[in-house]
Amino acid sequence: MTHHTETKPVLGQGHWQYQPVPDWPQIPKDIGFVEAIGVAIAQDDRVFVFNRGNPAVLIFQPDGQFLNAWGEDVFVRPHGITSAPDQTVYLTDDLGHSVAQYTPEGQFLRNIGPAGNPSQTGVNGFDYRSISSAGPYNLPTNVAVAPDGHLFIADGYGNASVHHFDTDGHLVRTWGARGDTDGRFNVPHGICVDAVGRILVADRENSRIQIFNRAGQLLQTWADVVRPCQVFSGADNTFFVAELGNQNGRFPWQKRPPLPTGGRVSIFDSEGRLLSRWGGGLDARRPNGFYACHDISVDSRGSIYVGEVAVTAAAAAGEDATGLPTLRKFIRV
Repeated sequence: MTHHTETKPVLGQGHWQYQPVPDWPQIPKDIGFVEAIGVAIAQDDRVFVFNRGNPAVLIFQPDGQFLNAWGEDVFVRPHGITSAPDQTVYLTDDLGHSVAQYTPEGQFLRNIGPAGNPSQTGVNGFDYRSISSAGPYNLPTNVAVAPDGHLFIADGYGNASVHHFDTDGHLVRTWGARGDTDGRFNVPHGICVDAVGRILVADRENSRIQIFNRAGQLLQTWADVVRPCQVFSGADNTFFVAELGNQNGRFPWQKRPPLPTGGRVSIFDSEGRLLSRWGGGLDARRPNGFYACHDISVDSRGSIYVGEVAVTAAAAAGEDATGLPTLRKFIRV
């Protein structure tokens, strides 16, 4: 549902309504910005954007002012970014088969687990239908940081696993297998840890969010989503989901349904009840439209930032990406 004012549309429902911020952010002309594959918010509300261009990491003030950039020619293909409570940044490189930790200024600190050598899952390209599960990593996607510093990593495109690492980077356990029954995955793409320690996994190609305890035991499943790419644990036990939808960003073997759902943002309570939603339409150039939602994060003021994989998805579909959104901000009203 979308309500319109004289100036900006008001998006969402109930107590969870938002307005888009036009012309955000301010990207210098000499930055090779391609698309915001990932977006993360630091403790001081600085916005870290993972760019599929050079430099790979762009940093902005909440008002869109450009601050800094780093990561020239470091990553094979950027995919996921997570800001940790200790101010460091975790970056997932899917084609690089690696997860690395950096300072906010771009100093490399360590790899988490192996780097550069894909585990043997039997994957053919990005075809999740051909894989068996294995250890880290094969085309990993995203990282979640628990309050105690433990890491939970979705190993999604070329694997069907979640990996749990301790604070020293030692592998504690791996769980998951390919499939659509309970506890199995078809592209575990996004991941977060909530305030009570539950691990929420955006099981993208199964169009669901599966919730586990730290031992990998399934607790609950939410199904009111269409190909969720990321889930963010916010304040007041609320969860923000970036849904890719089934209009765009499809694998070659996936046909567009007769009545597709476009990208959208959904907000849920801790039990998976829908609080608010917008998007879902097919015109991504409208203020309430999305082309290919890929990441989502929320700052201390409750503003929502959405990264879209618009350029990659449009190229795969043979469509013109000109004017498609890729980095959006919505303020709560």
